[in-house]
Amino acid sequence: MLHRFLKYYRPHRFLFILDLSVAFISAILSVLYPILTRNLLKTYIPDRNLQGILQVIIIMTAIVFLKTICNYIRIKWGHILGVRMEFDMRSHLFQHLQKLSFTYYDNVKTGHIMSRISNDLNTIAEVAHHAPEDLLISTFVIVGAFIAMFLFNWQLALIALFPLPLLLVWGLTYGRRMKGGFRRVRRRIADINSSVENSVQGIREVKSYSNEELEIEKFHTVNSYFRQAKEKMYSIMATFHAGMNFLTDFYYLIVIGGGAYLILHGKIDVVDLLAFTLYINFILNPINRLINFTEQFQDGAASFERFTEILDIEPDIKDKKGAVELPVIKGDIRLKDVCFRYNENQKWVLKNINLQIPAGKTVALVGESGAGKSTLVSLIPRFYEMQQGRITVDDIDILDVTQNSLRHNIGLVQQNIFLFDTTVRENISYGKPDTSEEELMEAARKANIYDFIESLPEKFDTLVGERGVKLSGGQKQRISIARVFLKNPPILIFDEATSSLDTEAEAYIQQALTQLSRNRTTIIIAHRLSTVRNADLIYVLKDGEIVEQGNHDELMKSQGYYHTLYTRNLF
Repeated sequence: MLHRFLKYYRPHRFLFILDLSVAFISAILSVLYPILTRNLLKTYIPDRNLQGILQVIIIMTAIVFLKTICNYIRIKWGHILGVRMEFDMRSHLFQHLQKLSFTYYDNVKTGHIMSRISNDLNTIAEVAHHAPEDLLISTFVIVGAFIAMFLFNWQLALIALFPLPLLLVWGLTYGRRMKGGFRRVRRRIADINSSVENSVQGIREVKSYSNEELEIEKFHTVNSYFRQAKEKMYSIMATFHAGMNFLTDFYYLIVIGGGAYLILHGKIDVVDLLAFTLYINFILNPINRLINFTEQFQDGAASFERFTEILDIEPDIKDKKGAVELPVIKGDIRLKDVCFRYNENQKWVLKNINLQIPAGKTVALVGESGAGKSTLVSLIPRFYEMQQGRITVDDIDILDVTQNSLRHNIGLVQQNIFLFDTTVRENISYGKPDTSEEELMEAARKANIYDFIESLPEKFDTLVGERGVKLSGGQKQRISIARVFLKNPPILIFDEATSSLDTEAEAYIQQALTQLSRNRTTIIIAHRLSTVRNADLIYVLKDGEIVEQGNHDELMKSQGYYHTLYTRNLF
């Protein structure tokens, strides 16, 4: 774990060295201050050595200014070091999230991911900055102070050394408990984020069902768990700090008592005790720093563990070694003996699927809800990985090509459209980020959305709102179709693209889909009967199996399952 953390320092070695260097200089200057004070009080003032007094005061003044400069550099560039490491970690995490398969996102709440990419990384950045310099400053000041104290009087130095093991044992014991407490708190924060996200994103459903009180109650539950986790953590923290404060106060008392005893027996003088008292103050500061470091380190360690948990998750779907780019294709698709289930504990969603979709033809998949239609089309671009069977495109096994090149050749239009919270222009150009203005407008025309866009106040630069909330369902659908026109893939998949639209919106979209499908291999998960009639070939699914196939007229004549679905309007 430590090795993985340290590698994030490597790109910023210069800042790391600068931070530690000024911290080291600051620690040296701190150790020198009591030595100069002792010499001033024990030698120069009793001897009335004015020149020596002035020299010491000048040196002490220089130390003050040097420490100020060192603190400025340490605080500014140390924090910048932490920020840059946080930037690298966040980029690394986001890149890894882009590689993970749909299965991961099916099982992990978005709020948990957001908590790790924001709150956790901010905590890690603070530890990255403070941990090395706190350890260096504290260790050097403590060691340097004890060296000086042993040189002054070894007996009182031994007395001052006595409480340190107690402080160490106490810190290590409760530090481990605090780590567990911080981990629980992080989990509860993620639960709160997830609860808020669900409620905000579903605010229209909440209000339409008048379920505001239900949402408040659910939030109260997760908020209560969070409160309980923090209260338990603070209970441990209180014991930790109270014990440490008692031991540090006891430390001061032992040194004063021991010094008084040695003065009575003529072992040291008052000036030496004063110098020791100054060193005790200098020792207590780094001890307090180490106390804070222990608390922060445990918090940071818990956060870094959560960070690495995501990085350690391997994508379910990977490019095989030696995978090649999919060449220019016609779009002939074949599935042979394909079986699929989402996990080993579930029943098979698809069983022994065998079908062929000729290049340039339109094929419809029909069946009742839950028959496996959407799952089947998700296997072609490898959004999920089949457990058995083989899928080929132009006789090329999809497992032998890279995922990017495969998906580049497939256009997907879904029922539930996702639009980014940005402009119309950026949402359409997502299909081809380097598109020209002419291509953008032509895609909008083909999708029957150009006239509407031109009527908007900012035209193509109009913001669509979160998830396209400012647009109607039909408008969002046509923007998604414009995206696919820009992408211009040889294979199209329409996943019930018009099922939730009114008749007028469907007419606009059906016209756009017809133009988009021309001379392309098209797979339609059918919902409207008119779509089914026009398909070149229809596959009928029931309980994850293909039970019938043929064109509309053939299937109607056979008086089978398709005839039942069609006459009862069940798809």
